[in-house]
Amino acid sequence: MAKCLDLSLILFVLYVSTAAIAMARNLGDESNEDTEFIKASCETATYPELCFQSLSSYASEIKKRPLQLAETALAVSIARAKSAKTYISDMTDYKGITRRQHGAVLDCAEEMGDTVDRLSKSLKELKSLEDGESKEDFWFCLSNVRTWTSAALTDETTCLDGFGGKGMDGELKSLVRAHIVRVAQDTSNALALINVYASKH
Repeated sequence: MAKCLDLSLILFVLYVSTAAIAMARNLGDESNEDTEFIKASCETATYPELCFQSLSSYASEIKKRPLQLAETALAVSIARAKSAKTYISDMTDYKGITRRQHGAVLDCAEEMGDTVDRLSKSLKELKSLEDGESKEDFWFCLSNVRTWTSAALTDETTCLDGFGGKGMDGELKSLVRAHIVRVAQDTSNALALINVYASKH
C-alpha cells in the first residue's frame, strides 16, 4: 500500500513539474514575441535603439498591441519631460549664471511645461480611442494627437534655440541641452509609433 502511495506521489510530482515547465515555456515564448514586436515596431522610429531600450521593459503590458505601444511611448516621453522641467527649473540657481542665461533657463522651463501639457493631452486623446470611435471621429482624434505631439517637439527645439550664440556656450548650456535632446528623442519616437498605429487603420 505504501509503495502504491509513493508511486502515486511521484507521478503527481512529475505531472505538476511537467505542467509547470510547459507553462514557463509558453510564457517565455509569449514574452519573446512581445519583445520582438516592440523591436520590430521601433525600427520605424527615428532613434530605434533608444526606442527599444525605453520600451522593452513594458513588453508584458504592451503585448503586441500598437495602440498600447504608442500610449506607453507617450507616457515615457511625459515622464522624461517632467524630469527635464524640474531639472532645468533648478538651474536658475546655477553658480555664475548670467542674466541672459537666466532668462533662457526660465523660458526653457516654460517650454518644458508646455511639452508636458501637450503630450498629456495627446495621451488622453489616444486613450479615448480604446473605447472605439467612428471612423470619422477616429481620424479627428488621431489628428489631434499628431498635432499636439509635433507641437511638443517644436517646444523642445525652441528651448534649445534660446541658448543660441557663443555667449551662451559653456557647462550650463551643455547640461540643459543633454536633457532636452533626450526628451526630443523620446517624443520623436512616440510620434513615429503613433504613425505606426495609424498605419494599421
